[in-house]
Amino acid sequence: MSATNQSGGDACGCGSCTAPAAPRPVLWLQGITLAWMLAECGLSLLAAARAHSVALLAFGSDSFVELLSAIVVLLQFLPRFPLSKERASRAAAVLLFALTAVVVCLAFFAWNAPKETSRLGIAITALALVVMPVLATLKRRHARRLSNSALAADAAQSATCAYLAAVTLAGLVAFAVWRIAWLDTVAALAAVPLLLVEGCRTWRGEGCGCC
Repeated sequence: MSATNQSGGDACGCGSCTAPAAPRPVLWLQGITLAWMLAECGLSLLAAARAHSVALLAFGSDSFVELLSAIVVLLQFLPRFPLSKERASRAAAVLLFALTAVVVCLAFFAWNAPKETSRLGIAITALALVVMPVLATLKRRHARRLSNSALAADAAQSATCAYLAAVTLAGLVAFAVWRIAWLDTVAALAAVPLLLVEGCRTWRGEGCGCC
């Protein structure tokens, strides 16, 4: 192991330090994120396919983006795959923009597609509404302590996931009660402004207390 790894990431600013030592809480948080997002993504996409739900498909796509974002954060701490904080932050921003494009395209092509009530979708979004705010808060706390904009961007994506979960859950419940198909699409499009704002902030590196 090199001496640079032993110096840790706390001494670094928002510059391009490569492969700092990974704090255990960060590894723990990202490990939980990876496990949860795998389950959330799989179940959401399954529910979306069964119910023909655009909102659930957007939510499942967001789960996949969040999975990639967690991997990007972890890559910063691998000695054999050093990734600067700036590049990691830019990669997280690109993922947010990609998600925005996916949501808009899905909403456009499936505006009047037939929908079905999804109990599985309601269950997974309700669980996400509990889990994701906790993960976002913990990640944001460690991002400020480490001055790590990529981890802060990942925290923003976790918060976005919670917002999407709330919007999707509202759309699914509203459809189950009133059977209005376009409510599902409106629920998906409601997340677009937030995704764009977070993507721009992340690209500029405005995610941690050092910026």
